[in-house]
Amino acid sequence: MALTIDAVKPVLDHAVINVMGKLDEAAAQYSRLGFKLTERGHHSLGSSNNLAIFGDNYLELLGYLPGNETKRADLWAHPPGLTGLVFKSVDPDLVFAALKKRGVPAEAPMSFSRPVALPGGAQDARFRVVRVSGDEVQNGRTFFCHHDTPELVYRPEWRAHANGAIDIVEFVIASRAPSRTAALYERMFGLPLLTEIAGGVSFRAGLATVRVLEPSAIAERYAGSALVSEDGSDRMVALVFKVPSLDVPRAVFENARIGYRPYVDGIVVSHVDAANVALGFTAP
Repeated sequence: MALTIDAVKPVLDHAVINVMGKLDEAAAQYSRLGFKLTERGHHSLGSSNNLAIFGDNYLELLGYLPGNETKRADLWAHPPGLTGLVFKSVDPDLVFAALKKRGVPAEAPMSFSRPVALPGGAQDARFRVVRVSGDEVQNGRTFFCHHDTPELVYRPEWRAHANGAIDIVEFVIASRAPSRTAALYERMFGLPLLTEIAGGVSFRAGLATVRVLEPSAIAERYAGSALVSEDGSDRMVALVFKVPSLDVPRAVFENARIGYRPYVDGIVVSHVDAANVALGFTAP
């Protein structure tokens, strides 16, 4: 059966943390936090990254090496921290057509790649992305990522994390007007999408829930661990990971002398210790 625009649904593919020129520092800290990171990758567009791969989604530490500051300069205009909400693409051309039909400004599909070192030799992981354009997203980006070579990204040997992380299950956006901010996603995916919750709205994105909350609600829910914009603009501020038991990340953090505190659904590490992103951990 041919795909239609109804197949364009919200499923989280990955979350991007902008670390700018501090890739080494961020990778070292996320390793201390118990994430198994892939080797440093280098995009054909000029940016570089390290990934933490989970079951159905992943985390990307994105930055640049010395001398590459002017490549992809649009990315580095965003504040350091969580700056990318990325959905899975069923087909980049279909996604682009669907966004245009739904009145969402979007850029035509863009292709790029990065070499991946494997035991049998390096291979190119290839991607096509469709970005929401303009000023629709404050202090960050939202886009769709199509993996031409998913077997070079979602590899089993990269999925075992010392902190027990299995998947990203929450992506959190701070907004003084949650319904206004979330209206973009209703336009992207159609109605009905949003659910009203205390302090804002939410929607499901595959295994994850995207929460768009007022800053005060974020401070209360995540025990004051998240960073919000001083100027009142929207900002992506927190991620939550599913773990089999909270004892697993606790042991990692205590061994590394990284502080954590309880929050409503588990434990949370402050943005101070995680490249400007609050990290929650929740167990079934």
